[in-house]
Amino acid sequence: MSIVFRYLTRQVIISMLAVSGILLLVFMSGRFIKYLAEAAAGELAGDVLFQIMAYRFPGFLELILPLGFFIGILLAYGRMYLESEMTVLFACGVSDKQLLMKTLLGSIPVMLVVGAMSLYVSPWGMKKVEGIFNEQRQATEFEMLAPGRFQSLSSGERVTYTEALSEDKRRLEGVFIAEHSENGKGLTIITAREGSQFIDEQTGSRFLVLEDGARFEGLPGQLAYDVTGFEAYGLKIRSGSAGEKELEEGLATSALMASDDPEHRAMLHWRFTLPLIVPIVTLLAVRLSRVNPRQGRFFHLLPAMLVYITYLGLLIVARDALEGGKVPEWIGLLWVHALFLALGLWLQFGPAWLYRRRLLKEARQHA
Repeated sequence: MSIVFRYLTRQVIISMLAVSGILLLVFMSGRFIKYLAEAAAGELAGDVLFQIMAYRFPGFLELILPLGFFIGILLAYGRMYLESEMTVLFACGVSDKQLLMKTLLGSIPVMLVVGAMSLYVSPWGMKKVEGIFNEQRQATEFEMLAPGRFQSLSSGERVTYTEALSEDKRRLEGVFIAEHSENGKGLTIITAREGSQFIDEQTGSRFLVLEDGARFEGLPGQLAYDVTGFEAYGLKIRSGSAGEKELEEGLATSALMASDDPEHRAMLHWRFTLPLIVPIVTLLAVRLSRVNPRQGRFFHLLPAMLVYITYLGLLIVARDALEGGKVPEWIGLLWVHALFLALGLWLQFGPAWLYRRRLLKEARQHA
């Protein structure tokens, strides 16, 4: 049985790693593209993108591993049913219960990894991401510039462009700035050959000192423009909004336990929910992986995925209900787990129980 257990575990793990890798690539690529767009718009610095993705990796992993393990069982066991390997195992004395127990035993490491990610590693990573976002919100416009791009800064009030930017981000070349005039005269456009950052030691204010340029002020579409040439022109650099924003995803599990906030309690239940998903979907997948060779290898995936989507969707609904105080905390999300646990037990043992009951009924009728 140890050889059989190692073989079954190896097949499931290989399928799980392949599926999880593809899912991670898809979801993380989508998130990275979003951050890349924010960096192109000047909302994020380009050098922090990979840090953010690295810190968010545990959060993706805690959601994808249960799904990857579920699909891995479906693919591995489905192939074994199609190629009659399961038939050989059953003929050699392996029962349905033994197959289920061996699979559940193999799911324990996955459940522990998901639990560690959900309860400890993922909140730590989100805390780091929050710190990066807070730093970016407090960064000056000068620090957010990227050469060769038109960037909308100051909440869309100012558009800045520079042809080149030094590595220390203190000198610019080929500067173009467009913003709405404060005196209501329309649009102000400033061009300069180069610029540098100046910090007032007394007030701590930062200024962009432009050199050898011109300032154009007027209403778009009209010919009346005020043109001013200058050798040096100072423009105050605005800092981001002060203050830090803290999300519940970044709170430590111990902090959630000590909190009475309904949103925090709902988040705590959600973190304990994720590792519980693994054994329940294992129970479901072992039964749903049975496939008739005439149906094809992937025929059983559609109903199985519908079951998983329904399971996850009900968990999200239950979390929202708990957050809104519509469900008592002692119930929490347990009712969803109990529902699908009952479904898994019925799929696994229900048909055999009905068959035995029918045989007993027929035996009594003939007696």
